[in-house]
Amino acid sequence: MFRFLFDRDTWQEVYESITKNKLRTIITMVGVWWGILLLVGLLGAARGMENKFNRVFGDFATNSVFIWGQRTSKPFKGFQEGRRVRLKLSDARKIQSSVEGIEFVVPRNQSQGFVVNGELSGTFNVAGDLPLLDVVQKKNLIKGRFINQNDIDLRRKVAVISEDIYKQVFEKDVEPIGKMIKINSLNFQVIGVFEVSNFGGPQSDIHIPFDTFQHIYSQGDRIGWMMITGKPEYSIKQIEKDAQLLLKNLNKIHPKDKRALGSYNLGADFKKVTGFLIGMQFLTWFVGIATLIAGVFAIGNILLITVKERTKEIGVRRALGATPFEIKRQIVVEAVTLTLVAGLMGIISGGWILIFLDSSFGQGDDAALVNASVSLLIVFIALLILVALGTLIGLIPAFKATSVKPIEALREE
Repeated sequence: MFRFLFDRDTWQEVYESITKNKLRTIITMVGVWWGILLLVGLLGAARGMENKFNRVFGDFATNSVFIWGQRTSKPFKGFQEGRRVRLKLSDARKIQSSVEGIEFVVPRNQSQGFVVNGELSGTFNVAGDLPLLDVVQKKNLIKGRFINQNDIDLRRKVAVISEDIYKQVFEKDVEPIGKMIKINSLNFQVIGVFEVSNFGGPQSDIHIPFDTFQHIYSQGDRIGWMMITGKPEYSIKQIEKDAQLLLKNLNKIHPKDKRALGSYNLGADFKKVTGFLIGMQFLTWFVGIATLIAGVFAIGNILLITVKERTKEIGVRRALGATPFEIKRQIVVEAVTLTLVAGLMGIISGGWILIFLDSSFGQGDDAALVNASVSLLIVFIALLILVALGTLIGLIPAFKATSVKPIEALREE
């Protein structure tokens, strides 16, 4: 059935038909080329944005919300407005046990620390943390390890420092693991070095065991803020509302006081961005395919003109014994060839554009796009769409070519 595709005469005829009017052929193919170029370019750019977003938020459990205490704006139960709200470790435990849909609650504390190592020093943010932090906010460790439960239970004076601190308070090429540094005049042993995340949320330069921090800084039961992570099937917005309502009850805050508790809902923002990316991909497919269809219709119109010009030739072929199917087949092959050639040129052009975008905007930690590319599956689907559209549009001039009787075609001038 497909033997004709390997017939030299078939492709000779296709070549002669395409090159008979080169300018018209090129103009016809531009629509398909532009459509596939848009599809590849925009989908690749969308993938680059998605990769950038995943790089920024990849270390975080995204279905999360941060909550901290501020000052009250309404008097309540004998307390005046302006009271400072200090969250407690017991609050975090109560939320963990009482609010539906919660997976983790991570209490945290932070303060300033003056760090000294020999003659090198600097002031940095010191956080008291639990091992659970490395689950919900994965640390990209360059050396060593993160805090473990033994560090908590024994109140060890150990520290996990950022790469920036390592560069600032250690001499070049010095192995930091096991070395001692002073934080606010207290000796701490360095057990790990981590790479700082690109995420712009709460960050710390140094992590020490939570119980050690509470003891050194005399925090008792008080915490600075908590990170609440919800289970994937639960709404993080609802979890935030339920947690804040419970905290208001526990801390005697007016139910309508909107200033007493501060929060940042990472999950809600994450859904907004992912929704935007999905919408962008949908719009890209819509615009690309719409442009492709317009380009393919242009090819169909040109083939109709070509068929009109070749009416006498078709009549001769019919008179010499060519069947209507053979005539239709030849014209469909021409249509598919035009769409495929234009499509392949569009894919190649789109690939070069993505290479340019990656080299111009995809380099470094602050890159706007990360690995802007399209998968082979998308390229394959695009080619299948081209073949399908080329075949369908080729049938219109094909039926037109075989609708004229051979004797009438031979009379055409």
